[in-house]
Amino acid sequence: MKKTLLVVLLWTISIFKMAAQQPDTLTAYYDKIEKSFNYESGKITLPEGDGTLNVPKGFKFLNAEQTQNVLSNLWGNPEDKSILGSLVPDGKGVTHMDSWMFVISYQGDGYVKDDDADDIDYDDLLKTMKEDVATANVERKNAGYPEVQLIGWASKPFYDNNLKVLHWAKELQFGADKNHTLNYDLRVLGRKGMYNISAVAGVNQLEEVKASIPGIIKSVEFNDGNKYLDFDADTDTVAAWTIGGLVAGKVLAKVGFFAILAKFGKFIVIGIIAAFAAVKKILFGSKDQVVARPAEEETALLEENNSTEE
Repeated sequence: MKKTLLVVLLWTISIFKMAAQQPDTLTAYYDKIEKSFNYESGKITLPEGDGTLNVPKGFKFLNAEQTQNVLSNLWGNPEDKSILGSLVPDGKGVTHMDSWMFVISYQGDGYVKDDDADDIDYDDLLKTMKEDVATANVERKNAGYPEVQLIGWASKPFYDNNLKVLHWAKELQFGADKNHTLNYDLRVLGRKGMYNISAVAGVNQLEEVKASIPGIIKSVEFNDGNKYLDFDADTDTVAAWTIGGLVAGKVLAKVGFFAILAKFGKFIVIGIIAAFAAVKKILFGSKDQVVARPAEEETALLEENNSTEE
C-alpha cells in the first residue's frame, strides 16, 4: 500500500509541476514539436502508385514518416503503414487546436469499375454502413480503442465522371466525445488502383474542408500510362468492388474500421493535467469532505472489536 501511495504521490507531484506551468509550458512544448517537422512544397513524387502530387496553394506536405508520427503519437490513431504523406493547411500546424489534414495513401488492388455510380441509393447504403461499423466496434473495443458511431453523411457521395474522382464525407463520433469527427474521403481512380485522400477534421470545419476540395482533387494525378483511361481489359486486374463498395468501406476489409482516423490523442497531456485536481481530492480530500475507510477495512475493524469484547 505504501509503495502504491508513493508511486501515486510522485505521479501527482510531477503533474502538479506541469499544471503549475500551464499554459506557457504546453504552448512552448507544442511549438517545439511543430518546428521539428520538415514541410515541403512543389512537385512530390509519390512512392507508390506511379503518381505525382502537386502541392496545391494554401497547403504544405509532410512525408510518410512524419505524418505517421502525427497520427499515432499526437492524435492517438493506430499505426497505418500504407500512408504516403499528408497535406496540412498553411497557418495551421499539426499541434494547433483547430488543426486538420488530408492524409494520402494508395490502394493497388486493381481497376475500379464505375458502371454503378449513377444507380446507387446512398441513403440505403448508409444503413448498411452503420451496421458494419457496429460490428467492427467489437474489434476496436477489444483492442483498447474507442467505439465509433457513424452519425450520417456530412456530404453525400458524388462521382466526377470526367476527372474519375469520387468524394463524400461522413460524420463520426468516437466514444462519448461530443466533438464529432469529420472524415472527408476522396478516391482518385487509376489504371491499377487508386489514391485515397482523407481529411481528418472536426465537423465544424466541414465548410473549410469543402472549400479546398477543387484544388485537392487536381493535386494528385497518375502518370501517363497509368491513368484510368489507360486500362487494358486484356492484361489489367479488375478490383473486387465498384463505386458503391468504395463508399461502403469494403475496400477496408483487410484492416477493418481501424482505418477510420480521428484527432483526439494530443489532448492526453492536457487531460492528465486536468486530472490533477481529481487526484488531489482523492489523496487529501476537500475542506468539507468526510474521508471514509474502504469497506474491507471497516469490516475487519468491526470483527476485531467484536472479538475483543467477547
